[in-house]
Amino acid sequence: MALSKKPVTGMKDILPAEMQIRDYVIGVIKETYAQFGFTSIETPCVENIANLSNKQGGENEKLIFKILKRGEKLNLDTAETESDLTDSGLRYDLTVPLVRFYSNNAANLPSPFKALQIGPVWRADRPQRGRYRQFYQCDIDILGEPTNLAEIELITATTTTLGKLGFKGFEIRINERRILKAMAEYSGFPEDSFDTVFIILDKMDKIGLEGVSQELLDNGFTKESVERYLSLFKGMEEHKEDGLAFLAEALGDYLESDVKENLFEIIESVKATKSADFEIVFDPTLVRGMSYYTGTIFEIAIPQFGGSCGGGGRYDKMVGKFTGNDTPACGFSIGFERIVLLLLENNFQIPNAAKKTAYLIEKGMDVQRLGEIMKQAQDARKNGEQILVARMNKNKKFQKEQLTKEGYEEFKEFYKNPLQ
Repeated sequence: MALSKKPVTGMKDILPAEMQIRDYVIGVIKETYAQFGFTSIETPCVENIANLSNKQGGENEKLIFKILKRGEKLNLDTAETESDLTDSGLRYDLTVPLVRFYSNNAANLPSPFKALQIGPVWRADRPQRGRYRQFYQCDIDILGEPTNLAEIELITATTTTLGKLGFKGFEIRINERRILKAMAEYSGFPEDSFDTVFIILDKMDKIGLEGVSQELLDNGFTKESVERYLSLFKGMEEHKEDGLAFLAEALGDYLESDVKENLFEIIESVKATKSADFEIVFDPTLVRGMSYYTGTIFEIAIPQFGGSCGGGGRYDKMVGKFTGNDTPACGFSIGFERIVLLLLENNFQIPNAAKKTAYLIEKGMDVQRLGEIMKQAQDARKNGEQILVARMNKNKKFQKEQLTKEGYEEFKEFYKNPLQ
């Protein structure tokens, strides 16, 4: 039987034209984040299965690619449960590996620690536009900073990066997990059902207020609680100019006193320092799926994509799962794959790219002339040009068409007879 030449479902080959865009985007990301004091780290692709399955990753824990035990540790005859068969898995995000990394190396790291991590992650998800089973994530995180300076820096660094990549008119949506909980408490929902309420609320942009209302009722919540809950959203709609202030007043003692001021400071500070064309807006329907978030949460909405192109938030309790001592932590993940997709769809051209010239050499050329041509190519490279030296194909027209797709702008043809 012939071997399959297609990638595994949900994964893809990356052709040179896309790879050039990806490399460029990574370069912009690294350069910009370095200007904000973030330093690069790297963690293994494989993590202990207990770390990945600690009920911190929400729905993603159902999508783990698990790895069988090896050698003598794998005993199929005596295995009774899945845990008898597997001891590790491919990481589904970069946050869990980062927290383990920090817990293991904190003594050798500055405080606060500003980390940049770029690398592949894996999820056994249903593939769709902009979503694959293997994809790159790009995270910046600040560990050890308890104040909202972390959120301000993360949002400013990320939006500056998007601006440098040419994105305009996007939104940063921001909310607070404590606001979500206060709204649920105010409405009278049972505490053990908060996650169900939040999952339904997260559908607001797809099914609208009435759809959320009906689904809450269908899940057995009382009409009184649902109406009280919806009254908060209707009130904020009437007070668009300052929905946060309205909500804080309506919730009263249900909401911790510092939450409103904390969010206000973040929003106003980002507005005052932004260098890209975007808006930062308070969105009480923003939930974010990860259960490890403890405070501020935020998300990137780019109109051309029609969905989230990155997000993050504060996760102050996660380091404590490893060390026993909680450490303030906050992170922002830029939607690398979706950003690359948008750039490709818009025929993005890398600015200030080195000139690309192809030297096409006829076969059978004598050694001396070949050497002269190779030296000419080296001299051009020293001057910053990108030179491809290749043998001339019989179908020269097709060869040039293929090279043009790779960005080659000029072709120089060299024949055995210099007069040709």
